[in-house]
Amino acid sequence: MEWFMVGFGCGVRGCGVSGSCWPQGVDQRGCIYSLYLGGVCGSPSVDATLSSGSWFCPYLSYLDLNMAYRLSGPRSYATSTMTERFDCYYCRDNLHGKKYVKKDEKHVCTKCFDKLCANTCAECRRPIGADAKELNHKNRHWHEDCFRCAKCYKPLANEPFSARDDGKIMCGKCGSREDGNRCQACYKVVMPGTQNVEYKKKVWHEECFTCFECKQPIRSQSFLNKGDDIYCSPCHEKKFAKKCFHCKQPITSGGISYQDQPWHSECFVCRTCRKNLAGTRFTSHEEHVYCVDCYKTSVAKQCNGCKNPITGFGHGTNVVNYEGHSWHEYCFNCKKCSLSLANKRFVINGENIYCPDCAKKL
Repeated sequence: MEWFMVGFGCGVRGCGVSGSCWPQGVDQRGCIYSLYLGGVCGSPSVDATLSSGSWFCPYLSYLDLNMAYRLSGPRSYATSTMTERFDCYYCRDNLHGKKYVKKDEKHVCTKCFDKLCANTCAECRRPIGADAKELNHKNRHWHEDCFRCAKCYKPLANEPFSARDDGKIMCGKCGSREDGNRCQACYKVVMPGTQNVEYKKKVWHEECFTCFECKQPIRSQSFLNKGDDIYCSPCHEKKFAKKCFHCKQPITSGGISYQDQPWHSECFVCRTCRKNLAGTRFTSHEEHVYCVDCYKTSVAKQCNGCKNPITGFGHGTNVVNYEGHSWHEYCFNCKKCSLSLANKRFVINGENIYCPDCAKKL
């Protein structure tokens, strides 16, 4: 049963519905408990009739139903010439300008929806409100944040998953671990008799066992792993192998380390004569390496005393430098008395050096 109260702006009292309106459709809308009509004509006996579902007064073009409200019943009251009343099915609050949910052809405010209509989350057992994102699978419902792997708790809203017989939801990786005959890559069943790869007690379809870097099936190629990822040998070398300091290419085997830098053994050669320096004496100059002979002739400074190269090898490891000239430490002596002048005061005269005492006698 629907009950309506209708009010008009003119406020004229005593205007009632004539008996002639009842056969025209009042009963189709239910029992009208009370209807008070007033018109601008001022007559207390204005007749109102129901025409095509709308109340019509012969003295007015329409009846203002802006003040109509429904006391009970499942339907909202609306006509083509009247302002629509749009209420919550449960609490009857006006829904105009408010958020609402359409549930089974019923319009429900968010408050009533959360309280009376919301599905219960299968994980946290709390209602899934109108403003929450809801996921469902096989008549079960979850908050988006509650839809996680039961094993590793990874969010699964946008990920492949499997539903276990015990009702648990698992990500593909955890599900495949629980079910040993599932491919570790696509999580589909590996059928008996099909080509597959087994590695560390895990199984893949042959075409799913691919290099993590180039994505190509490895098949019969050699491969290496880095953590849980599989790489074909070329990709592993390119990505993880040390690179030669000289040629910048990966070092796949062997190699030499010099000053914390890796070298191919074939790249570790004298800059001048190209002699391989692995296992021999050598020295470096400006990031290049030289054998002893080439260093003496091509790079080493000449001692201002003995005129021999200063190589830094053996007895001549310490060097004295002064105004662009260099000496072996053992050659840096007074020209006259042969006193070693390393770390002492000295006097230079032409290309010769003297101790202060001998310099006074010159």
